[in-house]
Amino acid sequence: MNVRSLSAFVLSAALLATVPASLAFAQNDSGAKQSMKNAGTETKDAAKDAGHGVKQGTKKAYHKTKRGVKKAHRKVDPDTPPSN
Repeated sequence: MNVRSLSAFVLSAALLATVPASLAFAQNDSGAKQSMKNAGTETKDAAKDAGHGVKQGTKKAYHKTKRGVKKAHRKVDPDTPPSN
């Protein structure tokens, strides 16, 4: 009887020790689904950054062209103001 209760105690202790460890491992596991979410977020952020760069470049080119046209107009016909 003593051996049986000792073996039941050891078996219970082993089960109680492994269940919390397996639950903690399952929560920290970042699998393929999380990796795909992270990749999607990074792609979205990269697209936003690229769009911002394109916007800034376009604005800069527009303003430089406008300035160049005004400058050329003043050289050709300095008496008349350029039209907007």
